[in-house]
Amino acid sequence: MHNRIEWAKHSPQAYKAMIGLEQALANSGLETSLLELIRLRASQINGCAYCVNMHANDARKAGETEARLQTLSVWQETAYFTPRERAALAWVECLTRLPERGAPEADYQALHAHFEPAE
Repeated sequence: MHNRIEWAKHSPQAYKAMIGLEQALANSGLETSLLELIRLRASQINGCAYCVNMHANDARKAGETEARLQTLSVWQETAYFTPRERAALAWVECLTRLPERGAPEADYQALHAHFEPAE
């Protein structure tokens, strides 16, 4: 796997915006483990091998277990994830597959039981 384009070099404004988003997420109060699971699951759905590898490694560095990483693609079928994580993963799947599924109100409402509006 390699980068095809050094996009940070060729599009510094976009890179700066992405770094700003990452900084905002780091300061959001959301757990690092949850953020890594979200990034990894979206990458799995998008089929990006580079991103799956990167986010799986980042999740391991953040203390994520192999059992959870290995079953993330089938998270609904396991008991490894908390209700909070399940609500977030369901919403990530909705947003990543928006043209296919839309964003069902029930999935959106499930977030309110586990997340504050700022999160």
